[in-house]
Amino acid sequence: MRILFVCVGNSCRSQMAEGIARLHGHDAHSAGTHPANKISSHALTILTNMGHDTSAMSPKNLDQFNPSEFDQVISMGCGVQCPAIKLDDDWELEDPVGQSFEVFEQTAKEIERRIMLLK
Repeated sequence: MRILFVCVGNSCRSQMAEGIARLHGHDAHSAGTHPANKISSHALTILTNMGHDTSAMSPKNLDQFNPSEFDQVISMGCGVQCPAIKLDDDWELEDPVGQSFEVFEQTAKEIERRIMLLK
Protein backbone atom coordinates (compact mmCIF):
# COMPACT_ATOMS: atom_id res chain seq x y z
CA MET A 1 0.00 0.00 0.00
CA ARG A 2 1.23 3.51 -0.80
CA ILE A 3 0.60 5.83 2.18
CA LEU A 4 1.21 9.52 2.83
CA PHE A 5 1.22 10.61 6.48
CA VAL A 6 0.53 14.33 6.98
CA CYS A 7 0.99 16.58 10.01
CA VAL A 8 2.11 20.11 10.74
CA GLY A 9 5.86 19.93 11.42
CA ASN A 10 6.78 16.53 9.93
CA SER A 11 9.23 16.10 12.80
CA CYS A 12 7.64 13.49 15.09
CA ARG A 13 4.41 11.54 14.45
CA SER A 14 4.37 11.49 10.66
CA GLN A 15 8.08 10.62 10.51
CA MET A 16 7.57 7.73 12.92
CA ALA A 17 4.54 6.60 10.90
CA GLU A 18 6.55 6.69 7.67
CA GLY A 19 9.36 4.62 9.18
CA ILE A 20 7.10 2.11 10.93
CA ALA A 21 4.94 1.65 7.83
CA ARG A 22 8.05 0.98 5.76
CA LEU A 23 9.18 -1.62 8.28
CA HIS A 24 5.83 -3.33 7.67
CA GLY A 25 6.30 -3.35 3.89
CA HIS A 26 4.35 -0.26 2.85
CA ASP A 27 5.56 2.38 0.39
CA ALA A 28 5.23 5.19 2.93
CA HIS A 29 6.09 8.88 2.89
CA SER A 30 5.42 11.79 5.22
CA ALA A 31 5.06 15.54 4.93
CA GLY A 32 4.10 18.61 6.91
CA THR A 33 2.03 21.68 6.16
CA HIS A 34 4.74 23.74 7.92
CA PRO A 35 7.83 21.49 8.14
CA ALA A 36 10.24 21.84 11.03
CA ASN A 37 13.98 22.31 10.53
CA LYS A 38 14.84 18.82 11.77
CA ILE A 39 13.36 15.53 12.94
CA SER A 40 13.00 15.04 16.68
CA SER A 41 15.91 13.11 18.17
CA HIS A 42 13.44 10.95 20.13
CA ALA A 43 11.65 9.99 16.89
CA LEU A 44 14.96 9.13 15.24
CA THR A 45 16.05 7.03 18.22
CA ILE A 46 12.79 5.07 18.23
CA LEU A 47 13.01 4.35 14.50
CA THR A 48 16.68 3.36 14.76
CA ASN A 49 15.88 1.04 17.69
CA MET A 50 13.17 -0.57 15.54
CA GLY A 51 15.70 -1.23 12.77
CA HIS A 52 14.82 1.60 10.37
CA ASP A 53 17.65 3.42 8.56
CA THR A 54 16.95 7.11 9.28
CA SER A 55 19.97 8.54 7.46
CA ALA A 56 17.95 9.85 4.48
CA MET A 57 14.99 11.15 6.49
CA SER A 58 14.24 14.87 6.72
CA PRO A 59 11.17 17.08 7.20
CA LYS A 60 9.35 17.56 3.89
CA ASN A 61 6.69 19.99 2.71
CA LEU A 62 3.33 18.65 1.62
CA ASP A 63 3.79 20.59 -1.65
CA GLN A 64 6.46 18.04 -2.66
CA PHE A 65 3.83 15.31 -3.09
CA ASN A 66 0.80 14.60 -5.26
CA PRO A 67 -1.66 13.08 -2.78
CA SER A 68 -3.69 11.49 -5.58
CA GLU A 69 -0.78 9.11 -6.16
CA PHE A 70 -1.33 7.47 -2.75
CA ASP A 71 -3.77 4.75 -1.69
CA GLN A 72 -4.22 6.41 1.71
CA VAL A 73 -3.57 9.96 2.94
CA ILE A 74 -3.67 10.04 6.73
CA SER A 75 -3.53 13.08 8.99
CA MET A 76 -1.77 12.53 12.28
CA GLY A 77 -3.88 15.18 14.04
CA CYS A 78 -3.37 18.71 15.35
CA GLY A 79 -6.24 19.94 13.24
CA VAL A 80 -4.27 19.71 10.01
CA GLN A 81 -6.34 21.47 7.40
CA CYS A 82 -5.47 20.49 3.86
CA PRO A 83 -8.22 21.99 1.71
CA ALA A 84 -6.49 21.03 -1.54
CA ILE A 85 -6.37 17.32 -0.69
CA LYS A 86 -8.76 14.66 0.50
CA LEU A 87 -7.74 13.00 3.76
CA ASP A 88 -8.75 9.36 4.07
CA ASP A 89 -8.41 9.36 7.86
CA ASP A 90 -7.38 11.54 10.80
CA TRP A 91 -5.70 9.60 13.57
CA GLU A 92 -5.94 12.57 15.96
CA LEU A 93 -2.76 11.64 17.82
CA GLU A 94 -1.42 14.09 20.37
CA ASP A 95 1.82 15.71 19.22
CA PRO A 96 4.67 14.40 21.41
CA VAL A 97 7.02 17.28 20.48
CA GLY A 98 8.88 18.51 23.55
CA GLN A 99 7.70 15.60 25.70
CA SER A 100 9.56 12.69 27.27
CA PHE A 101 10.99 9.72 25.40
CA GLU A 102 8.31 7.55 27.03
CA VAL A 103 5.56 9.65 25.41
CA PHE A 104 7.26 9.16 22.03
CA GLU A 105 7.40 5.39 22.68
CA GLN A 106 3.66 5.33 23.49
CA THR A 107 2.90 7.31 20.35
CA ALA A 108 5.03 4.96 18.22
CA LYS A 109 3.22 1.92 19.66
CA GLU A 110 -0.15 3.47 18.82
CA ILE A 111 1.02 4.33 15.31
CA GLU A 112 2.22 0.75 14.79
CA ARG A 113 -1.10 -0.63 16.08
CA ARG A 114 -3.02 1.52 13.59
CA ILE A 115 -0.69 0.65 10.70
CA MET A 116 -1.30 -3.04 11.38
CA LEU A 117 -5.05 -2.39 10.92
CA LEU A 118 -4.66 -0.77 7.48
CA LYS A 119 -6.02 -2.73 4.55
